[in-house]
Amino acid sequence: MADNKSYGWTGKILRVNLTDGAVTTFPTEPYKDYIGGMGIANKIMFDEVPAGTAPLSEENKVVFAVGPLTASGTPLAGRTTIASLSTFTKDNLVVDAHCGGMLGARIKQAGYDGIVIEGKADKPVYVMVDNDDVKIKSADGVWGLGTRAATELLCRREGLDTVVATIGPAGENRVPYSCIINSRNHSAGAGVGAVLGYKNMKALVVRGTGTVNVKDPQAVADLSDYMLREIIGSNNNHVVPSTQQEWAEYYDKGSRWTARNGLYWELAEGGPIETGEPKPGNINTVGYRCMKSTKDDGPAAEKYTIKMDGCHSCPIHCFSDMRVPPSKENGGYATTGNTCVPNFPFKYMIKILGTDIKDETEESLVWNQVIGSVMDDLGLWCNYAQLYRDIAHCVATGVFERVLPPEEYAAFDWNKFYTNDPTIMPPLLTKIAQNDSELSYIAHGTYVWTDRWNDMQWNDTVASCMISPRGWPVHHSQECFGQVGMLYNTLFNRDDMIHSAVNFQGSGLPYELKQQIAEEVWGGADAIDMDKAYTPMNEHKANFVWWSVVTDVLHDSLTLCNWVWPMTVSPTKARDYRGDLDLESKFFKAVTGVDMTTEELYQAGAKIMTLQRANTERGMTDGSGAMGTNDFRTYHDVYTEWPFTKDADKAPFTEGTDKMEKSDIQDGLTMVYKTFGWDEQLGCPTAACLDAYNMPDVKAELEELNLLP
Repeated sequence: MADNKSYGWTGKILRVNLTDGAVTTFPTEPYKDYIGGMGIANKIMFDEVPAGTAPLSEENKVVFAVGPLTASGTPLAGRTTIASLSTFTKDNLVVDAHCGGMLGARIKQAGYDGIVIEGKADKPVYVMVDNDDVKIKSADGVWGLGTRAATELLCRREGLDTVVATIGPAGENRVPYSCIINSRNHSAGAGVGAVLGYKNMKALVVRGTGTVNVKDPQAVADLSDYMLREIIGSNNNHVVPSTQQEWAEYYDKGSRWTARNGLYWELAEGGPIETGEPKPGNINTVGYRCMKSTKDDGPAAEKYTIKMDGCHSCPIHCFSDMRVPPSKENGGYATTGNTCVPNFPFKYMIKILGTDIKDETEESLVWNQVIGSVMDDLGLWCNYAQLYRDIAHCVATGVFERVLPPEEYAAFDWNKFYTNDPTIMPPLLTKIAQNDSELSYIAHGTYVWTDRWNDMQWNDTVASCMISPRGWPVHHSQECFGQVGMLYNTLFNRDDMIHSAVNFQGSGLPYELKQQIAEEVWGGADAIDMDKAYTPMNEHKANFVWWSVVTDVLHDSLTLCNWVWPMTVSPTKARDYRGDLDLESKFFKAVTGVDMTTEELYQAGAKIMTLQRANTERGMTDGSGAMGTNDFRTYHDVYTEWPFTKDADKAPFTEGTDKMEKSDIQDGLTMVYKTFGWDEQLGCPTAACLDAYNMPDVKAELEELNLLP
């Protein structure tokens, strides 16, 4: 008898129309070639949201999507991709936001591979998904609340077994830098909060009590044990400890494997718990390896740490649960946690402000927890710390004093930045989140406010970190293997969110050993360089760029955590520190029953990236402002000047600098375009590559728009 079960995928996607109240489903099957998560979400955006759509419009959509490995028992398969149109960058092109927490698992357990939110409600609502029972409910009493109070109220109203993904006041007020928060501190940025705010949707509340069909549960269990025993390291897959330990052949002080004897979860329930020296091979102590609170905030964080926590199916636990009374005393919240950057914002501000407060001290910790907890409650997004850098710059150089109306400027005691008084931040951030003042433009994006306030030169400074004149900052750029990091920083429509390369860079293994692995994976030891000792571009570096992009996209589609995956290296000496890059393929087959090789999965990642490329060229404007251009090299894959002008006393490719050379980067773009099969001059998909990726509908659309080269 035929087995008609859908393994891995649930087989259906939920559609909720806020305008007419319609709740329907449609099949996942036509989208399976795009795997899930980012792939499905981007295909829906391509099919259903016309080029030129305004992000704050009824026609724009928000697509929550999970993947075939979500909630399947695969370790670190707890991510959710959320696709929409950018609110903060040039041309408002399609972007992906990503979050951890418990949301993805509950969507999957409720029976859906994705949820499409469309239209606009005529008054504030939230969407309640209770397995098959889906309702649009009034948000009376919830609208206007911060994310913490909204989450608590909705959990009490709908049940403590629900997961709440909510916007805060920033999203309600349509601040371009706004996010969605689930499970208190797990954020999805890229302005999606503003899009939901425009649609009058406060929250997505999900109860999922179903199960995910897995083709070979025993294989999943065996692979999980093998991965935890032999392959996985710590956060960012760092595979050596940060301190010298008897069991370890190597150690590296920058490693996020920070556990050691004498380091405690000081506020643990029942008394302090020592992290100790968890060794490779012991499955039950993997969760002690990463003491992220002290890694981010320094030694002062130890006494405030309750425990390390994690997202659904995560053994690493890079989420720090903390209780910091001084944070509450200064206007923040006592119960805090980390959502990546909001956990250590002050480190991005102090150099620009020039204060004498040192990083990783009690003082900086309090600043961090005040800022981070208030940011999350307001549902503000930092654009990978750009908001903090911009605020510090505008304080330090007098921009705020120059551009704000006098009464607005006088409302804040700006000297508090220099007198160690973090109480300035809650009212400042709250005012920004209200989006009703000149000050609020600081959260409309650097692309917007530098033009409005006549401060365009800020974009071309090392301190700003703005890598793209289109509006986004670096995310592990040229400081991560030189051209490799810099090249993939331009290919998306926001910061790239890629960790595949930086995980390998920071793994802690000796450079010579990493060179051996680079030769095995990317074709040559010259795929990597020593930090700040870079050499000219070559084809092996292009292979490394391609691999970094496609593995990230693949993980966002399966969905897996790219902060730990892929498993390029291992902490196991008996394996000669080699990881297992076939693990995604092995888990995929065990869960879905579909036998795809690693190379086939990588090609699926390249296909999804090509899809986003096609969507981008439909809406991208050229030099005259006309919409629709395929010249990525000229209009999209472009850089601000500072990466080429920094370190004035040094030339590119000399020791001690990560300064890049323009012609070399252009050579690199040509090589990278070739790896994807894109036009080597323009950087756009070609008819041949769309045929190779089996994308006939995309090809037909681009051909009709005269966008095929």
